[in-house]
Amino acid sequence: MIGPNVDTESRPLRVANAGLRNSTATRRSMRLFLVSLTVWMSLATAVATSAPAHSVVDGLPRTAVVSAFPPEMAVLRADLEDAASLRMNGVEFVTGKLEGSDVVLFLSGISMVNAAMTVQLALDHFEVDRIVFSGIAGGVNPDLDIGDVVIAERWGQYLEALFARDVDGGWETVPFFEYPYANFGMMFPRSLTVSRTGSAEPETRFWFPVDDALLGRARRVAPGMSLKRCNVEGRCLPHAPRVAVGGPGVSGGAFIDNAEFREYAFRTFGAQVLDMESAAVAHVAWANGVPFIAVRSLSDLAGGSGQANQIEVFLGLAAENAARVVKALIRD
Repeated sequence: MIGPNVDTESRPLRVANAGLRNSTATRRSMRLFLVSLTVWMSLATAVATSAPAHSVVDGLPRTAVVSAFPPEMAVLRADLEDAASLRMNGVEFVTGKLEGSDVVLFLSGISMVNAAMTVQLALDHFEVDRIVFSGIAGGVNPDLDIGDVVIAERWGQYLEALFARDVDGGWETVPFFEYPYANFGMMFPRSLTVSRTGSAEPETRFWFPVDDALLGRARRVAPGMSLKRCNVEGRCLPHAPRVAVGGPGVSGGAFIDNAEFREYAFRTFGAQVLDMESAAVAHVAWANGVPFIAVRSLSDLAGGSGQANQIEVFLGLAAENAARVVKALIRD
């Protein structure tokens, strides 16, 4: 970066051209140029060292409570006490107390990349001691229905995949990936090679686990949870929603509303639920050694219902059910 009063291309040229006409002026100009350059470099160094790239803006240990988009966060934000807001990289982080716990609330944005980016930003700037994701999702297990809350015990990324070459009516894969699960047509899910805090070597894995202690707490609070059955318009579910703890969840950068893929995800991964962020957050949490859990309430059945997708009808109900379970989980 060049200072506003230093022209490194034109000034030396002007000094050189004037050298024979006025050597004293030339030497004076050169001294001024060198002094200016030295001062500018000192200032630039001072600015760089006074604003480190990953400064901690809040040193109080907090639970990071994350949602993908505003309707999921609204219930939690309404109950936040002593709220204070700050922005980094365009993301609003709101600190305060929720159910007696010190928290920082923020939106990840929809998608795997947004989720990974914003959660890492929070870890870089806050003293996060655990991460809890609260939001909606698509149901995969046919025994679960809209409004139910799923707390998976591990998360995988189904769209980390090879799209295989079609050869003589079959699929040809490349040899340097690990394919632990059956394909869906040309899509062959693959494992990831990842690094983490305290690990000497990268590790190849498909699943990222949630925290055992948080999962155990989820099992304890689940039986006593009271969940919403009717939305604000008075449309009610035919069943009383429940909390299901355990089993896998999968995530990918696609909104799934396809019965065939839903059946594949359940048959292949044993998935209870699928969404567009949780596995990315699980990945980031695992890499940083931070406890993580995701609470997902079903707003739709990912193409499994006999009618149009129900997300617009039951989004609010599902978001509130997830938030209720999150508050029970973090209650101090």
